[in-house]
Amino acid sequence: MKNSLAVFENFKIRRHYDEKTETWFFSVIDIVAALTEQADFKRAQSYWTTLKSRLKKEGNESVTFCDRLKLPSGDGKFYMTDVASAETILRLIQSVPSKKAEPIKLWLAKVGYERMQEMTDPEKALDRSREYWQKQGRSEKWIQRRMMGQETRNKLTDYWSESGVEKGEEFAVLTNIIHQEWSGLSVKDHKSFKGLKAQNLRDHMSEEELIFTALAELSTRKIAEKEQAKGLEENKIPAKKGGKIAKDARLALEQKTGKSVISGENFLPKKKPGKKLT
Repeated sequence: MKNSLAVFENFKIRRHYDEKTETWFFSVIDIVAALTEQADFKRAQSYWTTLKSRLKKEGNESVTFCDRLKLPSGDGKFYMTDVASAETILRLIQSVPSKKAEPIKLWLAKVGYERMQEMTDPEKALDRSREYWQKQGRSEKWIQRRMMGQETRNKLTDYWSESGVEKGEEFAVLTNIIHQEWSGLSVKDHKSFKGLKAQNLRDHMSEEELIFTALAELSTRKIAEKEQAKGLEENKIPAKKGGKIAKDARLALEQKTGKSVISGENFLPKKKPGKKLT
């Protein structure tokens, strides 16, 4: 986990990044404080306690998706605090009558966590992604590979969801098995090799890495479907088999070309050299 602060207007929003699931978790109380324009932390906390109790009684699922993590407080100490992903925060916002609801939704969109429009119209997500990658200077061929790979990934995660694999931690476990098998590196090590931190690994893959990742995930899904794998443990087997198919193809290509498919290159902005002292 890594700490970070985001700012909405005059409100500081505490958040944590989970490297395993590649998910940002936001402090619910901080979001509530911004929604209610309440600078007094204790009052914001009281509001959230009351709201949480009401949502539980109503059977609102948003509350069940809240986790608890240790976050830094004003006194410098760490305390257990309710946190939630951006998707859950968006659901909670709908339960708070506030003129700040829409601005906060727009703020989430600006920092890259808005998914509401994408849920109702997936084409908007594709258009937004394509526009983002074009602005980052990606070639049309790279963008095509990235989007095809994402479609393959979505079909695999759909299968996992339907077969009883839990989204989040279990998805991350299976993803890491596939990646470790085909590339020889864990997702974390591959990101480190490329000099990445919170960035999405796939957004910094070469065309070759994207192709082999897609091959591994396509193979995994096909094998899982044939074996009718259910749950985390059973799906670990096709994950390893699917990854090996891509590994064998990678090794064969590397033998023919004499060049490694795994690259340390990334698309991070190049740092400008500092001025020399005279």
